[in-house]
Amino acid sequence: MQRTFIIAEAGVNHNGQIDLAFKLIDAAVNSCADAVKFQIFNSEKVISKFAQKAKYQKQYTDKFESQLEMAKKLELGFDAFVELKKYCDKRGIDFLSTPFDLDSIDFLDKIGLKTFKIPSGEITNLPYLHKIGTLGVNVIMSTGMSEMEEVEASLMALEVTGTPRGKVTVLHCNTEYPTPFK
Repeated sequence: MQRTFIIAEAGVNHNGQIDLAFKLIDAAVNSCADAVKFQIFNSEKVISKFAQKAKYQKQYTDKFESQLEMAKKLELGFDAFVELKKYCDKRGIDFLSTPFDLDSIDFLDKIGLKTFKIPSGEITNLPYLHKIGTLGVNVIMSTGMSEMEEVEASLMALEVTGTPRGKVTVLHCNTEYPTPFK
C-alpha cells in the first residue's frame, strides 16, 4: 500500500506578503503535510486589463477593481520564491508551485523544482505544456472542466516533448468556488 502524499495549498493566500507566506509554510509543517504549493505568475502577462472577476471574487473582494488589479495584490516576485523554497528546505517540507506563464516555468526550473503543477486552465495551452514537457520533471495536472479529449491531448503534448505518462498525476478538480454541496 502506498502512503498518501499530502499537499497543503497555499496558492495566493499570502495576499502578496512574504511574511504571511512563511506562516503558511509553518502551518503546513505543523499539519504534517508533505508539501506546500504556491502559485507563481506575472499578472500583466497572464491577465487582460479587461478581464472581469468571477462571481465569487466579486463577492469576497473589492467588486470595483479589475481582475488584474486584484491579482497584482496577490503576486510575489521571483526573489520571494527563492526565499520560500529555502525556508521549505530548512523546515523539511517539499516546495511546489503552479506556474501560470512561461517565464515562471523557466524560473522554477532554474531553482530546481522537480514537480510542476499544471492548473486546469492551461491544459489546452500547447506552448506551456511543451515547455514543461521538455523538463523531464514530475507533473501534477488539474483537469477542471476539461473534456476527456482535452485531457488526452494534454497528456500527449507532454509525452511527445519528453514527459512520459508515468510521470504525470491527473487530478479531477472543481472549478466553482465555493463548490456547491450538491
